[in-house]
Amino acid sequence: MSSKGDKKLFLLDAMALIYRAHFAFSKNPRINSKGLNTGIMLGFTNTLLEVIEKEKPTHIAVAFDTKAPTFRHTQFEAYKANRQEQPEDIEIGIPWVKQLVEAFNIPVLELDGFEADDIIGTIAKKAERTSFVVYMMTPDKDYGQLVDEHIYLYKPAFMGNAVDIMGPKEVCAKWDIENVDQVRDILGLMGDAVDNIPGIPGIGEKTAVKLLKAYGSIEELLQHTDDLKGKQKENVVNFGQQGLLSKELATIKIDVPVDFDEKALRYDGPDEEKLKALFAELEFRTLTQRVFGEKMKKPQVKVSDQLGLFTGDADTQEEDVPEENPLPVPVLHDSIITTAHDYHKVESEEEIKELLKYLEIQEEFCFDTETTALNPNDAELVGLSFAYVPGEAFYIPFPENQEEAKRKLELFREIFENENITKIGQNVKYDLLVLKNYGVDVKGKLYDTMLAHYLIEPEGKHSMDWLAQQYLNYKPVSIESLIGKKGKNQGNMRDVEVDEVVAYAAEDADITLKLKQKLDPLVRENGVEKLLHEVENPLIEVLTEMEFEGVRIDTESLAEMSKSLEEESKEIEKRVYELAGEEFNLSSPKQLGEILFVKLNLDPKAKKTKTGQFATGEEVLSKMASEHEIARVILEYRQIVKLKSTYVDALPTMINPKTGRVHTTYNQFVAATGRLSSINPNLQNIPIRTERGREIRKAFVPRDENHVLLAADYSQIELRIMAAFSKDESMIEAFKNGRDIHATTAAKIFQVPLEEVTSDMRRKAKTANFGIIYGISAFGLSQRLSISRTEAKEIIDAYFKEFPAVKAYMDGAIEKARKNEFVETLLGRRRYLRDINSRNQTMRGFAERNAINAPIQGSAADMIKIAMINVHKWMKEEKLKSKMILQVHDELVFDAVKEELDLLKKEIPRLMSSAVKLEVPVVVETGTGNDWLEAH
Repeated sequence: MSSKGDKKLFLLDAMALIYRAHFAFSKNPRINSKGLNTGIMLGFTNTLLEVIEKEKPTHIAVAFDTKAPTFRHTQFEAYKANRQEQPEDIEIGIPWVKQLVEAFNIPVLELDGFEADDIIGTIAKKAERTSFVVYMMTPDKDYGQLVDEHIYLYKPAFMGNAVDIMGPKEVCAKWDIENVDQVRDILGLMGDAVDNIPGIPGIGEKTAVKLLKAYGSIEELLQHTDDLKGKQKENVVNFGQQGLLSKELATIKIDVPVDFDEKALRYDGPDEEKLKALFAELEFRTLTQRVFGEKMKKPQVKVSDQLGLFTGDADTQEEDVPEENPLPVPVLHDSIITTAHDYHKVESEEEIKELLKYLEIQEEFCFDTETTALNPNDAELVGLSFAYVPGEAFYIPFPENQEEAKRKLELFREIFENENITKIGQNVKYDLLVLKNYGVDVKGKLYDTMLAHYLIEPEGKHSMDWLAQQYLNYKPVSIESLIGKKGKNQGNMRDVEVDEVVAYAAEDADITLKLKQKLDPLVRENGVEKLLHEVENPLIEVLTEMEFEGVRIDTESLAEMSKSLEEESKEIEKRVYELAGEEFNLSSPKQLGEILFVKLNLDPKAKKTKTGQFATGEEVLSKMASEHEIARVILEYRQIVKLKSTYVDALPTMINPKTGRVHTTYNQFVAATGRLSSINPNLQNIPIRTERGREIRKAFVPRDENHVLLAADYSQIELRIMAAFSKDESMIEAFKNGRDIHATTAAKIFQVPLEEVTSDMRRKAKTANFGIIYGISAFGLSQRLSISRTEAKEIIDAYFKEFPAVKAYMDGAIEKARKNEFVETLLGRRRYLRDINSRNQTMRGFAERNAINAPIQGSAADMIKIAMINVHKWMKEEKLKSKMILQVHDELVFDAVKEELDLLKKEIPRLMSSAVKLEVPVVVETGTGNDWLEAH
């Protein structure tokens, strides 16, 4: 299970922040030597830098309004009509701000016809569905309607006020409402003078809150106007439709036609050259010093330039800017130009043998491969680089002819297979796979600098360029300077002149060696030495083997499934048309809405989107599904269409033509919890909750008729770890006696005998069991189970009453985290919780939930990693031909030789269950089959 905390997206409302900067500097303008007022640019940049440095978003984007009229102007001609003309400094500042955002390598999001809040709302909802925690950065209160369990309103610090981060609980408390959706009703009732939204005359905020407490929404209020009296009744009757229109105008749209491109929004640092040039033009001396560590010369100002009434000393003006959170000032980065180095090109066989003499007497050396592709299975070797003394490195170019390249690589086989030499690398698994594809197995201990830093700073960035700048004050040669910027026109290292590659490749090996020497003491200081040397580094070899082997995909099965799903979708489509009484475009929300809510009138109170069409999203249809067959059938249709496009039709395209198998890539340094993640395909996301989703596993098959798939799965491992951590006697006793833990929990919290536990009770207990591990709130539990918050609170209260040791563990975990500002797994894997003592309740609550969950989830991750290492080692010692091929959550999958099956079924559960010693039995369930579904 991946943690929501791993991916952190900030969405900035540009115009709201620009106006904020305008007001901050309106009484004290910042005029540079050219007479340009730079206050807006300075204020915005300060805010942006504070977010990047303090919050460390993994993903970020800035949304702008355009000058084009929006759908709101179409609906209500007077929308924003009474706004004053845009101040001149804002008009001038917007293009500058856009340039600054782009120089930070942050995407600008804008779309004619829609406002920034609509774009942010749409992206926020899409991102949340793909495991992001989203922060909408704006001082605009209207965004309160969008907050959710993992979407927060982030109001930046201003005029002495601290940052205010608001989730559903805080928004509801601020407005005194029951749910965040009522923000729209409040704005609809009271109006918004800033945007010229009229509301209903005579209703202010207090009256609006009072009416919502009584009726819940404007729509319900209009159904009960007879309850009102006097002038209020008159206004509500006469202006009720105006209130509904106002609510619609205040509704932030969440279905804007914009794509959520996760890769494009990832933040990897600024374009330093562009940013430096902009700072120079704007004369931002303090910011230049802060960001780049360079002092910028004061501009030579002509006498004529100094005669303007408001022109002053630009340097003094910027230096006087008060900064609430001054950032550390790094020194100027060194580079290959400013640093002494000795990099050699090694070409002839004689030179190579001379280098090998030195490499073979080392206890450790660093190496790196230069290749033609990011995917190691497609990559051709272009060159090798080595370093064993800081400041010196060697680059060996390889010929394009693959047979010649293999012959040249044979010269290096002995040192790569020397088990007495530790091999150092940055993301070394990639290099191991490249060499393995050339028939060379790297042996001996491994040391990955990326993994070392991952254990030191789990939620930080781990790229070599980033680490070099942070730990060595060094900016490496950019690969883009050699092969061009990312995109279809980007070349590869084969296109670059050898002499140009030497500096880049040799520098990589040299920098990685220096990083190893820098990170090693920090690994010891942080107490993660054992974890690095006994878990993460040894696991590299295991994952290399698994990725190399890959898994066979039954394309015929998928083709049949695709055909079957196509036919099934057509049948379901026909059924929809029968129920609707006519044919229409089922993919058109507008046409579907007309059918459901106008023709069939399924819900007289059906909600509309801002564009005036009916809402027909999954949430709307799910609520109707129990009463209306057509809603149930449409949901089924959508599920089939998604399954077909995302999985059934996509998997065959991932088959490697050389091997005929799919080779996923495992990442050890992505999830802060310690869990492995995978890409191309993402195995963690293969759907298993629905029958059709589970069918996808049917396509994963053994390599031939002599093999069978064996799946080994930890049973309820996180609950067992919770029982062991909390030492709760009831839970431990249930596990020791092999009782159904969810039924046992249900019997306790619902106070009934075990045999009287109903399936509904067990379902609620199961959700509570797993939810408690993640620090679930009554609000969260009520959402998951579709029950009232009151009932959810009663379940949680009963749970803690019956399992007091669990409550004591949770409280103790939070208290310990407050003291240390980190928590640890059984093996000492740390999760830093720097917000655990925050005065902000939302940030503190998020950290508290991680304090409970991270040790449990992280210990489960440690356990399966050790199991993988032990199983792999045993299989090698026994010289077995079977292969471990997949790891998904708490499950391992093997391509097992049939003759070895009995031995594997006996030993694998033993090795997995003994990976980490717990006070409760660790149960491993196994299954076999001719496909993964059958084995699972």
